[in-house]
Amino acid sequence: MRATITGIGPLLEQLTADTGAPLATLSALTSVPLVAWALCSPLAHTAAQRWGINRVLTVSLVLLTAGTVIRSLPFVSAEGWPVATLWIGTAVIGVALAAANVLLPAVVKQSFGTRVPLVTAIYTALLAGCGALGSGLVVPISHVETGGSPWGWRIALIAVCATLPVAAVLWMIHHRRSGHGRGERRAAGASRGPSVWGDSVAWQVGAYFGVQASLFYVLLTWIAPMAISYGRGEAQAGVDTMMFQLTGVISSLALPAALRGRLERWVPALLPALALVAVAGMILAPGGILWWGMLAGLTSGSSLAMSLTLMASRARDHHTASALSGMGQSVGYAFAAFPPIVFGLLHTAVGGWVAPLAFSGLLLVAQVLLGLLVGRDRYVLDR
Repeated sequence: MRATITGIGPLLEQLTADTGAPLATLSALTSVPLVAWALCSPLAHTAAQRWGINRVLTVSLVLLTAGTVIRSLPFVSAEGWPVATLWIGTAVIGVALAAANVLLPAVVKQSFGTRVPLVTAIYTALLAGCGALGSGLVVPISHVETGGSPWGWRIALIAVCATLPVAAVLWMIHHRRSGHGRGERRAAGASRGPSVWGDSVAWQVGAYFGVQASLFYVLLTWIAPMAISYGRGEAQAGVDTMMFQLTGVISSLALPAALRGRLERWVPALLPALALVAVAGMILAPGGILWWGMLAGLTSGSSLAMSLTLMASRARDHHTASALSGMGQSVGYAFAAFPPIVFGLLHTAVGGWVAPLAFSGLLLVAQVLLGLLVGRDRYVLDR
């Protein structure tokens, strides 16, 4: 899932040189999936109620594969501005990921109800790990030569997603063999019950998800350009982006141990602390961007795992978890689509990295405050 989008940041320089579009414009490619998630996340829950979770996930994997191919087809350009395949393929990827993002917490709640934090941590670790490999491999793959010509960014983006067709086939086999999702579709005219959109706990979870996602996509998009501006090579910048994500694997796996005992109440608010130190380090000692990025990655990985855990643990059953996941991710990604763009605009306007990094610090402060709210033992739709 994540490898389909994490390769864009390290390849931004190549994309700019190939398309002629400004760097700030192409950085919006990272925000296209976020907009799609904001718009389509609530629809995923509705579709799952009508056709079943497994069937919707099967379609999403097929769409994800198609979008990856479309994105790498030769684009049609108008006056130097890339249009058509590059942006359309990215949008298709966003729509496909919207369904998978929303429904996987419900799958965890349904199949592993007594082990939600542990299974969510494993899922998040795999998500971060595969995304990190995508970031680290795209640049070396793009420079591989055949007949004296480099493969380029198009082949690189397809190569890091080469396992997608395999994943789609495996899930289709699972769908045919599994009984989950059958007989769960809502009958026509059945009562839908109260909506999570009117629940304060759901809004708090959605807001928490939004601010933690904002930091991840800001750094995913801009660590590589920052590193290059500090004199690091393109491949080194890709490694910086990869390591930012790999440390998230460690912290996401460690989260279940923290969610025990009295500390559980305060964990959501404590997680941003390391990233606040990292942002300060990027401002005061930018030469250590690799290490600061890794420190921020610890917050990023654990915060995503925390958010997905909340979407399952703050619901009484997997149907409610699916609704909460759809609503929370819609709200969260609607917000998270803008910070990467704001970060780029601040960089363009000021000409440095201090102002945009200070903006990132404000996002982390907001996460602390929201963490105090979502850490309370409350459930969605409880009166």
